[in-house]
Amino acid sequence: MLLQLSSWQEAEAFLERSRTIVIPIGSNEQHGPTGLLGTDWLCPEIIAHEAQKTGDMLVGPTFNVGMAQHHLGFPGTISLRPSTFIAAIGDWVRSLSLHGFEKIYFLNGHGGNVSSIEAAFSELYAEASFAHRPAGFALKLRNWWDLSGVVKLAYRQFPSGHGSHATPSEIAVTQWAYPDAIKSANYAPQIASSGPIREALDFRARHPDGRMGSDPGLATPEKGGELVALAVQGLIAEVAAFGAEAPPA
Repeated sequence: MLLQLSSWQEAEAFLERSRTIVIPIGSNEQHGPTGLLGTDWLCPEIIAHEAQKTGDMLVGPTFNVGMAQHHLGFPGTISLRPSTFIAAIGDWVRSLSLHGFEKIYFLNGHGGNVSSIEAAFSELYAEASFAHRPAGFALKLRNWWDLSGVVKLAYRQFPSGHGSHATPSEIAVTQWAYPDAIKSANYAPQIASSGPIREALDFRARHPDGRMGSDPGLATPEKGGELVALAVQGLIAEVAAFGAEAPPA
């Protein structure tokens, strides 16, 4: 069930059987010569939307702009300040919590979001503590590639040239979902160099085509489909377990 395609009555009815919701979250940033700018929010959205087709879960609208300051040297990247990002996550959670959602699961697609999402969680838990909120309110963060077995599959599919940004695994997921948007390029070098992540001008100088240690040319829609199928299994199981967690006695 997708929240944005539901009426308020349907959302209210869902709350009668479950207090859990999944929020895909990512970033809109460059992903090398052939990666889609939306890759980091598309991947968790693709997986969550597939999962809700067979799993009894509610998926909210995708939080599609995140922490991408170091990619601002590339046109099309959109980034939030850490304080803005943390504040926005807080208001999403407060809104959902007001209606009765107690378990809010963020499926993330961008490593650069992690520290700020965790900071937002800390703020929200502090609020709950100061307000003496009853036990049961819980937030969970999971990167899609950390779902059961997914990273192992990715490294079996791409034993070399996987890298850490504009990876063939994430490119493959978007190729599977959006075959009409597949792009090609001649990579030089075939496997990009790696290096530190700092500010935007430094990043562009170190990684002129946007890749980090990766060869996205290895991606195929078929491999993307395998990754999505495995991630969907992991997400359904993990969300069900999260929703079933009981507060301590």
